[in-house]
Amino acid sequence: MPEKNDETPRQPTQPAVRTLDARSLRGLAHPLRMRMLAILRQEGPATASQLAERLGESSGATSYHLRQLAAHGFVEDAPGHGKGRERWWQAVHQGTAFDETLMYDESDPETRGAADAFLHEIATIHAQELNTWLGDSHTWPREWRSSTDMSDFTLRLTPAQAIEMIHKVHDVVNTYRDLPQAEDTETVRVHTHAFPRRGHA
Repeated sequence: MPEKNDETPRQPTQPAVRTLDARSLRGLAHPLRMRMLAILRQEGPATASQLAERLGESSGATSYHLRQLAAHGFVEDAPGHGKGRERWWQAVHQGTAFDETLMYDESDPETRGAADAFLHEIATIHAQELNTWLGDSHTWPREWRSSTDMSDFTLRLTPAQAIEMIHKVHDVVNTYRDLPQAEDTETVRVHTHAFPRRGHA
């Protein structure tokens, strides 16, 4: 008889995600706040001055927007960083989940406007990241230049099939979160876009 394996398959790590409601969406939907939060999530704790230098802003502006992010629960003090008077900040969550119903609340045009601004800024950031990679790709080793992807596909799906596919793709990405760090490990950004369009495939 084949040997029985009693080990439970390891489930992929799910990142800590903040689901936006109307109030937190309005608190986040600002280009500078979104970019600062992205840096804290991807690169770790930083001060207002460090973020200002990175983003070409004044430290007064980044300090103000960090306080607004903190008021809405997106960032918090980072203990154990720095020895001077400057305050260090860290992200509270690893990601953000967007509730599409916020786009269609006819009774709250302010929230609809914030949802529109939020999604357009996400699209802008994705485009800028791709353009940065294309401009810098010649500086990377060949192994990395051949390990990237810019593909697109056209499918015929129902709404249920589309959301099933999206969840499966996310599950695959999450299986790579806990891999051991190798000597040639780098930060890899993964974008996924899935949307319907009118017309023939």
